[in-house]
Amino acid sequence: MSAPRGKPLPQPTPETAPYWEGCKAHELRLQFCNDCQAFFFYPRIFCPRCLSENVEWKPVSGKGTLHTYVISARPAPGFENDVPYTIAIVKLDEGPHLMTNIVGVEQKPENLPAGLPVEVVFEDVSDTISLPKFQPAGAGRNA
Repeated sequence: MSAPRGKPLPQPTPETAPYWEGCKAHELRLQFCNDCQAFFFYPRIFCPRCLSENVEWKPVSGKGTLHTYVISARPAPGFENDVPYTIAIVKLDEGPHLMTNIVGVEQKPENLPAGLPVEVVFEDVSDTISLPKFQPAGAGRNA
């Protein structure tokens, strides 16, 4: 599988590689601080709450709620065939917020109420990258 033509793809770094490896395995993984017992996101070498370096990667449920969103009708370069699409912030059940896309539902405000229960699905976009996206919980769709 090759990358979608024209779409920018994430470039894993040493700090983010475990996240992207998890996504490729269709498993959402976040960093967890063993000292203050909290998950956090975005990836970094220390806990943002207590500054401990005693952190590890752990799988999370992939469940959360829709916090906020915007429906884009004006595509970014490479996304011309995807409009309308929803750019959202999802609050995971474990606490952290992720920026993502909402899929598996018609992209209309009445279908995207704040607090909507959502679950992760993965879109395999290249041989090395799978993107985590979210759908309404129980929709039973893969991206």
